[in-house]
Amino acid sequence: MTQLKPLMASYYLDLLIHWVFIVVILLISLKLKPLESQKLNNPRLMQAHAALEAWTHCMTSDPNKITSTWSGPNVCNYTGIYCAPAPDDSTIFTVAGIDLKNANISGSLPEDLGLLTDLDFFHINSNRFTGPLPENFTKLAYLYELDISFNQFSGPFPQVVLAIPSLRYLDIRFNNFAGDVPSSLFDLKLDALFINNNKFQFSLPQNFGNSPVSVMILSNNDIKGSIPSSVAKMKDTLNEIIISNTGLTGPLPQEIGYLDKVTVFDVSFNRLEGELPGTMQGMKSLEQLVLKHNNFSGVVPTSICMLPKLKHFDCSNNYFHGPFPKCPFIKRKHNPGKFMGF
Repeated sequence: MTQLKPLMASYYLDLLIHWVFIVVILLISLKLKPLESQKLNNPRLMQAHAALEAWTHCMTSDPNKITSTWSGPNVCNYTGIYCAPAPDDSTIFTVAGIDLKNANISGSLPEDLGLLTDLDFFHINSNRFTGPLPENFTKLAYLYELDISFNQFSGPFPQVVLAIPSLRYLDIRFNNFAGDVPSSLFDLKLDALFINNNKFQFSLPQNFGNSPVSVMILSNNDIKGSIPSSVAKMKDTLNEIIISNTGLTGPLPQEIGYLDKVTVFDVSFNRLEGELPGTMQGMKSLEQLVLKHNNFSGVVPTSICMLPKLKHFDCSNNYFHGPFPKCPFIKRKHNPGKFMGF
């Protein structure tokens, strides 16, 4: 799978702005701890205490003893828990974020986590959590970032994420989710979507192009059919799209030529076929174009040589034939009809 480059354009800016916000939360959490009287009389922190206590009962292993500090009512001192003024009342302290990434904790997520109604970010990537996501996550009205990647969650697509109104960053990659992916996922106002390396089986719906994401990775799932022509509607926001090793079929739609902000386009290791659209000359921001291991045929358009920012083009293991374009980043392989870019 193609190595992701730094996120570009609007996503880069949006992510930077939000991480500045998170840093502010962390600084507030470290420097402006609530007074003891506030802790004891703060219903939101009391709710948070109940939620986190219930969560510890659902943890089966914590080898690094990350949650050893999770005792007593002062949840703002718990490792991985970040407090800040509430979004609707700056005079009240509340739990604004959870970051337990790379903790190697195993267990499950209780419904009680829905009590953390002011959460802005929930990062538990790279652990060993199992089971489904709590249905009560629908109560997390302010949740902006949800990262549960690199765990062992299973079951159908977590429908609960469709009902989180503020969600902009969704990362559920490298889990064991299976079955269909609802078409309504592509109607969410997300900035980034990562669902790769699960066991999903679905087709890209006609509303695929409704997604306003700047980065989308769907790789290593079972995707039937082809890329819808509605992909053209993503032209104003999309920077990177990777749909490798999914089983996609059919030709690339002519409409991909409208994606003039895309820097990474990777559809390698699929069963795509036909000739490359001449409209690809419109993809003027392309830096990485990866088409290897498909069934493409015909002649590679010379217009690809004119893409001003293209640095890596790999179209090896297809059925192209000459004449070969004389691009500085394309090298013909020894096997007739196949070539590779560097």
